[in-house]
Amino acid sequence: MADSQSSVMITGGAGFIGSTLVRQWLEHERERVVNFDKLTYAGLPESLEEAAEHPMYTFVHGDVAEPAAVAGTLLEHRPTTILHLAAESHVDRSISEPPLFAQTNVLGTCVLLDAATKYWHSLAGKQREAFRFVLISTDEVFGSAAPGEHFTTSSPLRPSSPYAASKAAAEHFAQSFAHTYGLPLLIVNPTNHYGPRQFPEKLIPKMILAAAAGEPLMLYGDGLHERDWLNVEDGCRGIRAVARRGIPGKRYLLGSGKCLTNREVVNAICDCLDERLGNKESTRLIAAVADRPGHDRRYAVESAAPELQWQPEVPFNEGIVQTVEWYLENTSWIDAATASLG
Repeated sequence: MADSQSSVMITGGAGFIGSTLVRQWLEHERERVVNFDKLTYAGLPESLEEAAEHPMYTFVHGDVAEPAAVAGTLLEHRPTTILHLAAESHVDRSISEPPLFAQTNVLGTCVLLDAATKYWHSLAGKQREAFRFVLISTDEVFGSAAPGEHFTTSSPLRPSSPYAASKAAAEHFAQSFAHTYGLPLLIVNPTNHYGPRQFPEKLIPKMILAAAAGEPLMLYGDGLHERDWLNVEDGCRGIRAVARRGIPGKRYLLGSGKCLTNREVVNAICDCLDERLGNKESTRLIAAVADRPGHDRRYAVESAAPELQWQPEVPFNEGIVQTVEWYLENTSWIDAATASLG
């Protein structure tokens, strides 16, 4: 059983999902948390203000693609688990800057895997037996699902965007380390997360802020692209369940089980804002724009895994209201996010 002297290393812990995972871990788990983050534009210290003074929290400013920084952190903090979330994640950016995604998502993951494997080999007894490397991937590695199709743990990887390709390549590297060196690896493929502290370039916060300002809601194509939206609190509970109860060598899919079109999501945001701000028919702000290249039509996963003892708890109609309220009430965080873009 974990104790207060052991630690978990979370890469990318200043990002949207990572900062939620850090806060959850400090609240519900017993290990110390070591947050290893480069603090790119989407990694905001403001997302971790609640954790910053916690006695069980340590922040390390570092890049997963730098071997010395990674190896030094492992040797100093000696984690029992590595939760690898650090990644470039915005599909639109991957289309305009593919090499950046290869650098962080592929090379960075390879460097981390190499250091983690050498560190794991240095452990002995129960410490070595308990060690886990959890790679947080994405459902986008499977490509576009057909109508009614749900991806499973045996679905082939067929990435469409440079982002998805970089995450699929990271998975292949991770699996090679598990096969060649025996690294105790678990892979998590969650669906689209939403909730507070998501960077404003992503669909839901982008639409909330635009609608609140009375600006056009630019929706790609016909707006009928489907996604399985998972509340970030549910997603992080799922990641914790994988770290605690997952079986090394397995892949775990995390989803809400309900797909919504982008238009349905934006309509829900407009309804929330109309009620909250007294607006009328915010949906009139919706404007179609040319679809982005290689835009996958549908994502959906089958997330049953009895050993995890996990299932989503936050219905979308409740989670979206909470999310809209958070963005309306946290203008200082929004200002910091906007300023990080330079």
